[in-house]
Amino acid sequence: MTDQSREIEERVMSFLDGIGAEYEIVEIDPDFADTLNFCEKYGFPIETSGNTIIVASKRGATQHSASVVRADKRLDVNHKVCELMGIKRASFAKAEETVELTGMMIGGVTCLALPPEIPIYIDASLLDQPYVILGGGSRSTKIKADPNVLEKIPNATVLDDLTL
Repeated sequence: MTDQSREIEERVMSFLDGIGAEYEIVEIDPDFADTLNFCEKYGFPIETSGNTIIVASKRGATQHSASVVRADKRLDVNHKVCELMGIKRASFAKAEETVELTGMMIGGVTCLALPPEIPIYIDASLLDQPYVILGGGSRSTKIKADPNVLEKIPNATVLDDLTL
């Protein structure tokens, strides 16, 4: 694990400790960090997993946002996210762009330690789960926590219609 990954994991735990959240760190094999593989290997239901997806504008000055959606749903990038960002066109950020922006690799990206200037949109259906599985900041960890932690993230907005 890199020093940057360790630092991000420490920021995640510091945030969770700071809000008094009960959480569990799930140590995983990095080869199984991608959500479907993780759920199959470790026996977690897919609907409890929240994928943090970085979106980038396609025209003009580059803008970014993050969306956290249930892994069994599809983010509405072309309509809802563009509307929220106030732009006409957007796409999923490339893996290299995500690493550069967040310091996190795909499969480990978490909404719990993003740079504060990135707006975060959260799918409200995650709050209905008994717990939520989120990236831990690296491909070696996941976080299992009460879904209410999502409502305590600075610069985050919970929305009912974020997915298709």
